[in-house]
Parts: sequence; C-alpha cells; structure tokens
Amino acid sequence: MINEITESNSAGGVQAVIFALHILECLAKESEAVGVTELATAFGTTKSRIFRHLRTLLQQGYIVQDDAGRYKVGTRLVALGNAVMQNFDLFKLSSGVMRALRDKVTSSVVLSQMDDEGLRVLSVVPGKAQVEITVKPGSIMGYHCSAQGKIALAFGSKDLLTSVLRKPLEARSPQTIVDPYLLKEELQHIKTVGWAVAPGEAVTGLNAVAAPIFDATGAFIGALAFVDSIQFLPGIPSSELISDLTTAADMISANLGYVKR
Repeated sequence: MINEITESNSAGGVQAVIFALHILECLAKESEAVGVTELATAFGTTKSRIFRHLRTLLQQGYIVQDDAGRYKVGTRLVALGNAVMQNFDLFKLSSGVMRALRDKVTSSVVLSQMDDEGLRVLSVVPGKAQVEITVKPGSIMGYHCSAQGKIALAFGSKDLLTSVLRKPLEARSPQTIVDPYLLKEELQHIKTVGWAVAPGEAVTGLNAVAAPIFDATGAFIGALAFVDSIQFLPGIPSSELISDLTTAADMISANLGYVKR
C-alpha cells in the first residue's frame, strides 16, 4: 500500500498537487490502463478522492480514459517528459556517444540514471539486429538483479548498498543473486574490473553489460549498458565489447566534467 497523503491541513492545496503527482507516477509505471478501484486500493484511500484527481488530470490532458473507463498517461504528459529530457544534461551529453557506440555494435545501447527504486532507463538507442531486444525508457532496473543496478551498488554510496541489503533480495529468475554475501563478492569484483553483467538475472534469456558514469564531482550518476539476448551478449562479453562500452562511458563522464584519476 502506498502511504496516503492527507489534504486536511493548512497546506491542503500543496498536498493535493503532491497526491496528483503520485497518481501520475503510478500510472506512468503501468504498461496497461488502471481502474479507480485499483488506484484507491494502492493508495489506501477512497474511490471518490481518487476520482477527483483523475478528473482534473483528465481535463488537463495528462491522462486519458479508455472505453472500459480505465486510465493511463496521455500525450501531454509524454510531450512534457520529452521536453524535460531534451534539456537534461546527462541525456543531451550522452546522445552522440550512444549513437556512435550503437553504430559499432548490433545490441541496443541503454542510458540509465539513479532512482529510489533502482536505475531508471533515461534513453535507448535500439540495436541493428532484425529481432530487436531492448528496454523501454522509464523502466526501472533492479539494484541487485541488473547489470546497471549492480554498477550503482558498486560505485554508489555505501548507504545505498546498506539500504538494499536491509530487505530480502527478490529472485527475479533462477539466476538472480539472492545471497547478500555472494552479491557483495560480485560487487567487489565489479569495482576491480569497472563493469558488470547480469546474464538471465532479471529476465531469463536476456543479458546486459554496464559501465558507470560519473559527474564533475566524481559522484556516480548513472550507467551505460548494452542489452541483448544471451545468445548475442554472453555472460563473459568479448574484451573488445567491454572496451567499447567503458570508453564510451568514460567519454560521457568527461562530457559531464569528470576528470579520471
């Protein structure tokens, strides 16, 4: 259950805006339209309260309603997200590097940034293979079960790792690492080599290899990755592929002002 946000206080108007934003975030994460009852259950509140916010968001074009009376994000929200993305430094400073990298390989190139739940996919340059294997922008890559997430745990703050290990590690597939000790061992290896893989750990049959991106202060800010089927992106990628990826990630970090020492 999502923590309910009350509106019965002096800052009610602000709280109402915050709650509406939470509803938008919830709808944006869903691949299919969501009903009023489902939203009310998720937020632990009444259907009438949910409906009031949905009606406002619908009137403003940020969500749309399908024939079954369910709701999903609308084109105005998508346009707003695209406008913000175009002005986001990490996105802008990575685009050229990502396209050049994709031209050298067949796999999709994926850019992700830190998020509370994991690494959120910011941008994707689709691969050139006849059968496209990719992820959707906005998707969340789990911290313990994805190459991007493990990069974050290896190069991010110690507090992040501590927070992730406080909870049981969910088995997303038979290959997911759910033993905290084994995860820590792998993270130590990732710190040494500078890249991570997750063959079949998030989704059976898929793999990713990721490298870290740092900002001007030296702080971890995101990850650059190849994503493909294990058939074309094995658990031990070629040294050439790893070199191409880490070089591209270093270029993006340099574009952000990072000086490698």
